[in-house]
Amino acid sequence: MIEAEFVEGNIVVFDKEQARRLYSSGYYGKPLGISKPKELSFDEPLVLDLIEALHLFDEGELKVIKDGKELSRDELEKLGKEYYARFSELYTVYRDLRKRGFVVTSGIKFGSDFAVYKHGPGIDHAPFIVQVKTPKDAVHATELVRSGRLATTVRKNFIIAIPDTVSGKVRYLVFSWMKF
Repeated sequence: MIEAEFVEGNIVVFDKEQARRLYSSGYYGKPLGISKPKELSFDEPLVLDLIEALHLFDEGELKVIKDGKELSRDELEKLGKEYYARFSELYTVYRDLRKRGFVVTSGIKFGSDFAVYKHGPGIDHAPFIVQVKTPKDAVHATELVRSGRLATTVRKNFIIAIPDTVSGKVRYLVFSWMKF
């Protein structure tokens, strides 16, 4: 099991061998100071966000230490909820996409919650950008147009994911723009 430490809202794997192994096993996290790693042989600690860390914890791959104490799942989830609005919804979608075999990274540079790859960053371009919504969220036409224009510009499909945090099931609405 890989050991990581909670550091100011992030989870850090300091052991460089474990960091490389974890990154190469599914493109989890980012090597510290390297925005787009070209190789899997980096020598930096690996920084995970709390959503990735909880997923890896649930998979039995990761234990997290905070202030010298190993965190339980509930404690790790509580931290996630302190640092993220909509943590439960985001986690439910992240976990579902990972279970489906996708590589999931932050979609912040695309104005969405997640960028989703079939193979991984540096191997292929993310074909999907995903925005997480609840069944009660309103979706405005301007938001759809903005997201659609951005997705088309960066050659990605725009998806709205609507999770049920109790059952863990997620509905996906895929938008496709066509030229006539």
